[in-house]
Amino acid sequence: MTFETMRNRPFHQVDVFSGQAYRGNPLAVVLDGEGLTGERMQQVANWTNLSETTFLLPPTDPRADYRVRIFTGSEEFPFAGHPTLGSARAWLESGGNPREEGYVVQECGAGLVRIRHDGGRLAFAAPPLTRYEPVDAALQRQLALALRLPEADIVAASWLVNGPEWIGVLLRSAGQVLALEPDLAAMGDLKVGVIGAHGRGTDADFEVRTFIPGDAMLEDPVTGSFNAGAAQWLIDAGRAPSEYVAAQGTVLGRAGRIHIKADSGGLWVGGDSTICIRGTVRL
Repeated sequence: MTFETMRNRPFHQVDVFSGQAYRGNPLAVVLDGEGLTGERMQQVANWTNLSETTFLLPPTDPRADYRVRIFTGSEEFPFAGHPTLGSARAWLESGGNPREEGYVVQECGAGLVRIRHDGGRLAFAAPPLTRYEPVDAALQRQLALALRLPEADIVAASWLVNGPEWIGVLLRSAGQVLALEPDLAAMGDLKVGVIGAHGRGTDADFEVRTFIPGDAMLEDPVTGSFNAGAAQWLIDAGRAPSEYVAAQGTVLGRAGRIHIKADSGGLWVGGDSTICIRGTVRL
C-alpha cells in the first residue's frame, strides 16, 4: 500500500490519569482501525513513540460497544489500563453512544471490560488476576538487588498478572519509592511496580512507580493495569482502605492520580482524561 492509496482516519491523542493536561500519560487512538493488519498497527505504534497506541474496531461480541487492540512500541497487550480509559474517552467524545446508560463496554484481548462514566471521570472494572501469589525467595532477592535496597525494606512482593505480567513490591513509605534509583540491568525482563504509603497532609494515599523492560528500560508515567492489580492485592491484605488515591509520575514531572474504589460492583480504577489533539492520520 502506498501513501497515496491510504485513507485519512480520525485520530486523537489523549492525556490520561491527570486533571492537569499534559501531566498524565499520553495515548494515541486511531478511531477507525478497520482494514489494518496487526503488523501495520504494530508499525504505527512503534512510530508514535508513545507507551501505547490503540485502534478501535467494531465489536465481535454483541454486548460490547467497541473493540480495541492495544500496542506498545514492540508488542500487543490483551489489556492495559490507561489505554482503556483513553480509548473510552476518545470513543465517547467522537460521538459513541453506549448501549447501557452509565457504562461503556470495551472488548479487548482479555475479554469484556466495563467502564463507568457519568460525563466526567471514567473508571474501569479491574480485570481478574490470572497470577496472584507471593514471589519466591530468589526473585525477592533479585528485586532487592534491582531496586538497590536491603531485602528487609521490602514489606511484601507478589505476582499481579492481569494481562501485563506485573510484580508488585510494597515498601514502607512513599519517600522510599520516590528515592529509588534502580539498577535496570539487574531487573532484567521483569515488569516491576513499586508502591509505598504517604503520610498525612498530601492529596494521595500512596506513591507508585513502574518500570517496564524493552529495548531500553522505561519508567511509565501512570499505569492503570499495575494500579488495578496493586489495589486488589493491598485491599485483600488489609494494607489499603476500600477507597484511596495513588500518585504516579512524580519523579518524571507528571501529576498522575489514580482513583481506586471497591464496592459491591467490583473494584474500579478511575482517572481524569483530556483530549489534547484531534485530527486525522493517513493509514
